Amino acid sequence: MPHWLMKSEPAELSIHDLQRLGRARWDGVRNYQARNFVRSMQAGELFFFYHSSCPEPGIAGIARILGEAYPDPTALDPHSHYFDARASAANNPWSARDVEFVEAFPAVIRLASLKACPALSELPLVQKGTRLSVMPVSAAQWQAVLALAAPAPQR
Repeated sequence: MPHWLMKSEPAELSIHDLQRLGRARWDGVRNYQARNFVRSMQAGELFFFYHSSCPEPGIAGIARILGEAYPDPTALDPHSHYFDARASAANNPWSARDVEFVEAFPAVIRLASLKACPALSELPLVQKGTRLSVMPVSAAQWQAVLALAAPAPQR
């Protein structure tokens, strides 16, 4: 089963917000390659929840994809900072997904630690110039990140 990494600004949605809510809508993806990844996900697939644009960026936990992709309603909301004036109800190019909480790591795995891990050198997140908010994670990369996280009883 494929794995993913998805970025969110904790001020907008953090792993702890998702833990409290149980589930939430993942929206606001405004890059076509990232959007295509969102559309290719399958229900049940897991992703690393990455806190971005914050004092301590890094992987904060794990969440699961629910259901199918659907048109992102924030693209149609003129009060949303994800509003897209080119989008319409009949032609909305952006997609959203519902996600659910799985696990919060005891500590965020900082970006510096991810960059220092040789097994993650091919992960787009640690490569210079890559700014995607959604990206695939290989099985080996998934295991390498789990090894960096504090031990959990079961995953």
